[in-house]
Amino acid sequence: MIYRESGQFKTSYVADQAVFPIAQDRWFIAAWLLVGFVLVPLIANEYMLRAILIPFAIMALAALGLNILVGYCGQLSLGTGGFMAVGAYAAYNLCIRIPELNPIIAFVIAGGFATLVGILFGIPSLRIKGYYLAVATLASQFFLEWLFNRVQWFTNYAPSGSVSAPPVTLFGLTFDTPVLKYLLCLAILVVFALVAKNLVRGRIGRAWMATRDMDVAAEIIGIRPMYAKLSAFAVSSFFVGVAGALWAFIHLGSWEPAAFDINRSFNILFMVIIGGLGSIVGAFLGAAFITTLPLILNQAPQWFGIALSTAMISHLEFMIFGALILFFLIVEPLGLARLWRIGKEKLRLWPFPH
Repeated sequence: MIYRESGQFKTSYVADQAVFPIAQDRWFIAAWLLVGFVLVPLIANEYMLRAILIPFAIMALAALGLNILVGYCGQLSLGTGGFMAVGAYAAYNLCIRIPELNPIIAFVIAGGFATLVGILFGIPSLRIKGYYLAVATLASQFFLEWLFNRVQWFTNYAPSGSVSAPPVTLFGLTFDTPVLKYLLCLAILVVFALVAKNLVRGRIGRAWMATRDMDVAAEIIGIRPMYAKLSAFAVSSFFVGVAGALWAFIHLGSWEPAAFDINRSFNILFMVIIGGLGSIVGAFLGAAFITTLPLILNQAPQWFGIALSTAMISHLEFMIFGALILFFLIVEPLGLARLWRIGKEKLRLWPFPH
């Protein structure tokens, strides 16, 4: 009875098609935004901001982008790290070659460059799908890694291959403290999540989902699979490119191509799978799971007073992390988003038995 929508009448089509038509959802989202923008900056320490909250916000944005491609359109991709690198290096070159350009605008333009690269490597999806498409996108990952390693123009001819991001400023305000960096990442994440929510609810989102379920049947009813697949690659790559720019400028500060290797692609794919394919909420839940679990596993031996070497802790972290992912996928293959939906369904009948 807590989550009952009965009695909430809609008197217009606009009200019925609202992003959050149920009042409880609006209250819940408003409460989370209040906590994120007001309470967290007041109580979070520097370690929590740098090690947990900022990486979570950026990885959630990347997971949103990949979920559009994999979860909503059904196009498996293993090149997310490469597309993040495109966004990072595009933003870096824009800032150093056009010093008067605002870094926030540079992030958006960098997302545009990632969009073009995503469309280019999305062309094979018109003829192949499934594991074959995964191999094609994996090739894009290795090609982009090679490109940024070998072509020194992208790193402004830095001898070591490592580059440092210029400071991020907006309206005369320099985002040089953990709190300001966190607020910037959170604001961008909220905007992009709202855009993604509206996209998947509209005509283009329905085309993605129809193509995912059965592309032949979608083509018969008038949906163009070429447009649906390439648009999914474009939107996904834009989100991931902006996330890559944020990861480089806000989180890392200085980086090299290894920061966007194949492990980054797998981490983001795990976020989407564990969080829930085809779910906006799932991208947030998966990012929170993947971001916080390694930190918890790394600190757990100290909590229980167990003396372990750094190498042993690192090995155990990988083993436990992999085992937990497999266990979770077996127990709930639809992801954490499914548990969220089950919880809302039970709240509709609480306190009565289901």
